[in-house]
Amino acid sequence: MEKIPPDCPYPGCFFCVIKEGNPSKRRSSILKFFRELPSQDDDGQVLPISGLWNTAMAHPNDPEFINLGIFECMAALIWKGLKNRRWLSHDQNIYIPYYAAHIIGSYTMNMEEFAERAVPASVIPPLVELLRGRLTWVEQRVAVRALGHLATYPSSFPAVADHGEVLELAIQLASSSLEIVYSHFYQFVDRRISYHCDLLTRGMGGVEMESRKAEEWASQLQCWSLQLINCFAFKPEFLFDICKPEFLVKLPGMWGGLVNENSPAGIGLLRTICQHKLGRAPVANCPDIVEALCNIARSSDDWQYMAIDCLLWLLQDQNTSQKVIDKAAPALTDLAEITALGDHKRLGDTIVNVLQECCQAQGTARSYISTRTKELIDELLSSRQRLKWEKNMPKEDLQIKQAAALVVKLEGNSLFSSGDISGAASKYSEALALCPMKSKKERVVLYSNRAQCYLLLQQPLAAISDATRALCLHNPPNRHAKSLWRRAQAYDMLGLAKESLLDAILFINECSQSNDPDLSLKHNKVPDYAERLVKKQMRAAWLFREAAIKHGVIHTDDGTGDIYEQEADDSEWETASESDMENDGREADDDGDWKNDNIRKDMYDKATKKGMRLIFGLEI
Repeated sequence: MEKIPPDCPYPGCFFCVIKEGNPSKRRSSILKFFRELPSQDDDGQVLPISGLWNTAMAHPNDPEFINLGIFECMAALIWKGLKNRRWLSHDQNIYIPYYAAHIIGSYTMNMEEFAERAVPASVIPPLVELLRGRLTWVEQRVAVRALGHLATYPSSFPAVADHGEVLELAIQLASSSLEIVYSHFYQFVDRRISYHCDLLTRGMGGVEMESRKAEEWASQLQCWSLQLINCFAFKPEFLFDICKPEFLVKLPGMWGGLVNENSPAGIGLLRTICQHKLGRAPVANCPDIVEALCNIARSSDDWQYMAIDCLLWLLQDQNTSQKVIDKAAPALTDLAEITALGDHKRLGDTIVNVLQECCQAQGTARSYISTRTKELIDELLSSRQRLKWEKNMPKEDLQIKQAAALVVKLEGNSLFSSGDISGAASKYSEALALCPMKSKKERVVLYSNRAQCYLLLQQPLAAISDATRALCLHNPPNRHAKSLWRRAQAYDMLGLAKESLLDAILFINECSQSNDPDLSLKHNKVPDYAERLVKKQMRAAWLFREAAIKHGVIHTDDGTGDIYEQEADDSEWETASESDMENDGREADDDGDWKNDNIRKDMYDKATKKGMRLIFGLEI
């Protein structure tokens, strides 16, 4: 620089350079700055790098710095940090490799042409070294982010794939990232590296915020690793390395947690794998994965449609259909009346057609379908035929059928109130057989009430099936509050914490928006019963739970619960008190849904020999 502002003591100061008004001088000065910065050892280098980080985050599509050598500069700085530990430990240089990798990732996030410029700038080799763990998990996080962006584009993917170890490193990181962050940072507060704490909170928080941000970053580390693997999964030649059983079986459990709900995570990778026949076979060979896909398909997960896609593709493939049909068909028949899900239009029709094709398959394949599965599919096809018949029925006949269904439903309500739960379930089934297919609101209530009966009869699978059917019929789908709550309890009975948690949270959300006085939140307060279940499931679905168990912070007691080193607040786990049960639950709404879902203990004892479960999911 020829001219330095009088208030700046640093010749060549980057912040003065970018304020230069003469475009030619500004360009040459920035070019010189990027070229010379890696060879300098002056104090304060982190300041311009953090400024560049802010600029890259705010303006990732601006080509100015790309054209002036920022990629070459950032790559050189990462190498310097890797090779010169003395420099790295001096001043605040420890932050520089992190910022440099983050800057590369930000500028390659949206623009393929920027990614094309990054490859010849040799950014990939130093990023791979960071991915190896040459520094810490914090640098791994931004390295896998940057490599994931580079691998997204057809023009730059080959350069990433040429580093053969990238895929294996990403698989290892996706599998171990949560334990790495837990053991290296989260577990021991007094051993946390100070620059990690600063990066996590930007110096604006204490231990609690550090822990919260660490969970978020751990989730991102895993999800971005999965995104990088996903880029490879689109290429059939890499599926053999990805589809190892020990890795595949972990994918449904890699869900990003509540802190990273915008990533499809493991289910997104499974969907990509299932698009190719080479990927479908290993998925179909693992019953646990297929079962997990069924659970996600019958849940309020944002990525529900991805699980449905996987199941449909597995059924449409003659080589995998026979292996999965008995698990997939029950889940898909429950979803057959859903009209649309996101961008998926006429999804229910697609499900019916695929199941019908499976049932009509020629040769020996049909012999692999169990009797129960055949019955479910035949029942589904019969309901579709019934819908066609009803379209040609006189309006008066349909009104008679609907009136008859109402009478039978009321009989079911009466049996339910008297404690005859099995009798009530039978009556609701009879009412469903009478109720016109077009009477969706009434059928929502019938399915939901029957789901309640199955809960009390300790039949959680049947309860999940009926609650799911009610949620599919509801408009909009997956938004019927009472069905969400009943399914949340049923999933709780099966120990499926994530599915239960998502339904419980959505239930609370629906209550907050409901005009129904029996559902709306009083004084904007979450009901105690819902709060208890959410807290329970948040512990069970905690992102670091497996790592904490492995490191002895949580001890399981024969699978019935968790024992923490610090004593838990017993008040969160107490059973429903009399104050929770305002009446005996025998009053029904005008539409036949239950006004108060609390049922007293004496009613349960009449309904079953086993100890029953309160509607709110608490043991008594």
